[in-house]
Amino acid sequence: MVSLGDSIFIIGGRLFRKDRARGEEFIEVDVEVLSTVLRYNVTTTQWSKCTPLGTPRYDFACTVCENKIYVAGGKSTLESARGISLAEAFDPALNVWTPLPNMSTLRYKCVGVTWQGKILVVGGFADRLDSDRTVPYALERSSAELFDPSSGRWDLMVGMWQLDVPPNQIVVVDGNLFSSGDCLKAWKGHIEAYDMNLNIWNIVDGSQLQTLCSPLYLTVAPLGTLLYFLAGYRRGAGGSSNFISMVHVFDTLADEDAWRDLEPIQEVGDKELCSHGCVVQLSK
Repeated sequence: MVSLGDSIFIIGGRLFRKDRARGEEFIEVDVEVLSTVLRYNVTTTQWSKCTPLGTPRYDFACTVCENKIYVAGGKSTLESARGISLAEAFDPALNVWTPLPNMSTLRYKCVGVTWQGKILVVGGFADRLDSDRTVPYALERSSAELFDPSSGRWDLMVGMWQLDVPPNQIVVVDGNLFSSGDCLKAWKGHIEAYDMNLNIWNIVDGSQLQTLCSPLYLTVAPLGTLLYFLAGYRRGAGGSSNFISMVHVFDTLADEDAWRDLEPIQEVGDKELCSHGCVVQLSK
């Protein structure tokens, strides 16, 4: 899910069906990988369908650059143990997807972010295009790939992520990259910032927050100099369907007391909790 202009775009993914297992319990069953692209206009509150992806995919990188949406990697079939290297770009004004050069690696569960005018695809489970491995999760997981739209070329950034576990989210504030966790643990107890010169991730001073612990879901949305952490927590023991939605705000420019919490919202009843969000900024 990404935003561009006054619209939110929901792209690809997996389609699930809920089947009854035992008694009143349901299990989720994969049905297919989607190529559909849905557009929601926040001004008119209308949904519409866009031209579908050239390649159906899920667990892929997605970001916006220069009024176009870029997608790369992911998986295109439910049975595949490896990712794909295919990339494409969408022009909403023309409603057209254009194929891009392939990445040098097959990767999925990677994260996409626009940085310094280029497309950065970070981490994921990956291996080389020229590899004949049949076992997934080879050695390229700690790398990233950088695409320059002006030259149409991908460059491999070795060791850029440093972990073999894919990131959860990477966001940009004032030209700096921030991360707070990986796909196994969305919140690691602090925020990290990327040092391009040393090619390492450093803990941001004052970013430790113990109250943000064990969320059911967590998504980060950058707005100005602030990072908004949207989190959901289960309240009550056992199978209680009682949830708390919280927003934790971190000021990346503050020297001290950088955190503040917004008023929690009590959620009662069965909920389908989301794990991703985006910011739509409308001109006045």
